[in-house]
Amino acid sequence: MDPFDTIYPADSTEFCPHPDATDIFVCGTYKLEQPLSNVAEDTEDETSLAARQSSPQKRTGRCLVFQVDSPEDLHLYVTSRTPDLLLTPECSSQIQAIDMPAILDMKWCHTTQDRRPLLAIANAEGEVTLHEWDKDQKLLQQTGSIRCAPPDVLCLSLDWSNRRFPTSTMGSLVVSLSNGEVALLEPNPETGLRLTDTWHAHDFEPWIAAWDYWDPDSIFSGGDDLKLKIWDKRQGFDTPTMVNKRFDAGITTIQSHPHVEHIFAVGSYDSTVRLYDRRKPLTPLTEADVSGGAWRVKWHPAPNRNHDLLVACMHDSFKIIKFRDIWEPGQPKTAAGQNWEIAQTFDKHESLGYGVDWSFSPSNGSEPGNTLIASASFYDHALHLWKG
Repeated sequence: MDPFDTIYPADSTEFCPHPDATDIFVCGTYKLEQPLSNVAEDTEDETSLAARQSSPQKRTGRCLVFQVDSPEDLHLYVTSRTPDLLLTPECSSQIQAIDMPAILDMKWCHTTQDRRPLLAIANAEGEVTLHEWDKDQKLLQQTGSIRCAPPDVLCLSLDWSNRRFPTSTMGSLVVSLSNGEVALLEPNPETGLRLTDTWHAHDFEPWIAAWDYWDPDSIFSGGDDLKLKIWDKRQGFDTPTMVNKRFDAGITTIQSHPHVEHIFAVGSYDSTVRLYDRRKPLTPLTEADVSGGAWRVKWHPAPNRNHDLLVACMHDSFKIIKFRDIWEPGQPKTAAGQNWEIAQTFDKHESLGYGVDWSFSPSNGSEPGNTLIASASFYDHALHLWKG
């Protein structure tokens, strides 16, 4: 099946978890308008996202909004609402395109059914923008903007605190910044969110900041200084409560397990995904070789598939890793005696694999191969739908 052409390089995909909008997903794009001198844009490696260069760069992007018409139809088509992006109308499903600064990360807030679906977007000009989904008009509408840093600083990642316990109000947001800082945004009755803390967290780019979904006071962060850190809101942010220096490459992604307490996954440029127990975070429970830098990790949204982890493997496609005999002792290991295996590989992309996510639709079913997945790659600006 042919991929959908996102026009700009694609680096993020997120399905909406809201009960009224599980058929909606977004794709974020990132276009460097002024590449570094003497370096062709299509030969830059993944560090182009970090913007290590000191000279001003113009980065533009789009948030592309899609609706899944049928879980069985994996084609994507462009509607007449975005005539400037018409590509192959006989096989596509984009309903909106929003121009904005380049997008590095996006996350839907996990809210109860009595509030509108809410999307937060981290952009390349130091801002987080908030967008609500209007199901009647089938449009994302921007409702707010919070400045986290000067315009020459990139918001690299963000995460909502209420993944495990959805609320009728906004959760808190943690945002990592390309200047080494991490920012905390907390709910404000008047403005929605407000910046409450910013602190120096890492000596180089903190690619990722994420919540411990089981503890609303705990934040994980990791970056190019090869350090994994845990912070506690109650103790302030002068000093982390834990520092793990046992990495040989930059930390790129972290996700707390939404269904298994204490467990969190950490991905790195060294092509390894490590699982940790929060109670002993210096030694991994297991290490899975995914054969490519792990840019994003996503636990399956269904509790009965809590062993399945989706990974964007940058230089080596997208994979589903199944873990065994870790938090449920006695599960059969693989034939090689490992407690993990690569259950599925999706290798239709031809460039760096950055964005990937599972659908939250109740129609997915609980068996492997039934869940809709969206994956996005960078220089070939390709978006695919597949099942895993």
